[in-house]
Amino acid sequence: MNQQAATSSDAAFLSAFHHVATIGATDNSGVDRQALTPEDKQTRDWMREWAVAHGFEVRVDAIGNMFACLQLVPTDTAPYVLIGSHLDSQPLGGRFDGAYGVIAGLFAALRVKEQFAESGLQPTFNLAVVNWFNEEGGRFAPSIMGSSVYAGLFDLDEMLAVTDLDGTSVSEALTAIGYAGTDTPPEAISYAEIHIEQGRILEREAIDIGVVEASWYTQKLDIDVLGEQSHTGATAMADRHDALVAAAKVVLAVAEVVDEFEEEALVSSVGQHVVEPNSPIVVPRRVHMVADLRSSDPTIVQAARDSLKRQIAEIARAHDITINVEDFDIRDKRRFPTEGVELAEKAVANEGLSIRRLETMAGHDSVAMNHRVPAVMMFVPSVDGVSHCEREFTTDDDMLRGVRVLASVAGELVHGELAEVCDGAVWVGSSVAEVRA
Repeated sequence: MNQQAATSSDAAFLSAFHHVATIGATDNSGVDRQALTPEDKQTRDWMREWAVAHGFEVRVDAIGNMFACLQLVPTDTAPYVLIGSHLDSQPLGGRFDGAYGVIAGLFAALRVKEQFAESGLQPTFNLAVVNWFNEEGGRFAPSIMGSSVYAGLFDLDEMLAVTDLDGTSVSEALTAIGYAGTDTPPEAISYAEIHIEQGRILEREAIDIGVVEASWYTQKLDIDVLGEQSHTGATAMADRHDALVAAAKVVLAVAEVVDEFEEEALVSSVGQHVVEPNSPIVVPRRVHMVADLRSSDPTIVQAARDSLKRQIAEIARAHDITINVEDFDIRDKRRFPTEGVELAEKAVANEGLSIRRLETMAGHDSVAMNHRVPAVMMFVPSVDGVSHCEREFTTDDDMLRGVRVLASVAGELVHGELAEVCDGAVWVGSSVAEVRA
């Protein structure tokens, strides 16, 4: 690609990215495009229209994943290199998380197509850009849903039956916005994703690109606090079984459990609460919450989980209420293939950029895909390390550098890189032993 064409492509990418950021835009420069909302439909419609206009074939599978496919190999049997991310957001989320990776994927795919046309070389594999369904999990839990169904980690029918807080199922919501797909998804041979870091390592060290070596071990706790509903004015304090008071102590326990381990070895949070009946003059009878535990070391998550279960049992006894705790959404620590890490490092070096290896604390579609095919995960810097909020920000220059690197990696994958990692067999990756209750 000559300099003039590259400059034009860069301008077109930035125009597309900043246009998509207006869909579901909030007053403070964020976006609110939760999965299968009207705003999510608008971004999906934009992707479909853009892809068709640029010569892609668009497919939508049964869980709502969107694939913009380029058949580069003149045979129907050649598998696809997949690149992409997700277009859905958190409530009052940032405009970069996920959407950057999809739009970068679209423009990187065009560059790869043009490069092969100019070189006269024959690609080994086809190429597709994917918008994974419900990566965020803000409306429908668990997160990373679409890519996990594709990778065979989640059951399709079970995920279609998942409901939001209003009782609407995934299946119903897909139908409502016109994305209950019936297409056969492309068969993947490898996967690559570019994403904002959602941390401040790259910014702090003035590094252009990060390449992910491994994903952190994570698990969630489904916590149901069951008290007794009563009158806030007429019920004596000694007679109350206040679910919210007990739940507050559980929240503090989740926050403070990190102090039992070395600094930064564990992160924890409680991000969602449902309070019933949520009336100003009624003592709450029930609080449902989800706790999140993550560490590079699986044994630390297990120890924190065991400590919390003991503390929660004590809180329940002290308040004479019932607290049910269930493990769910457990994700093992997985290592990304060394060959893919080295491929990214080579691509970055060829662009004259700096790179470092790191682990991802956050979950990504690449983590799910790394169970099915060899995956490459790369980061661009995040200003202040802020994410999942309206203040999330990455510069245009950093985004453009990421698009160039993604195009380089995708080009190598389409040419056949990482195919030997599978060695003709099903990819099993490299996982650290899972910890189970």
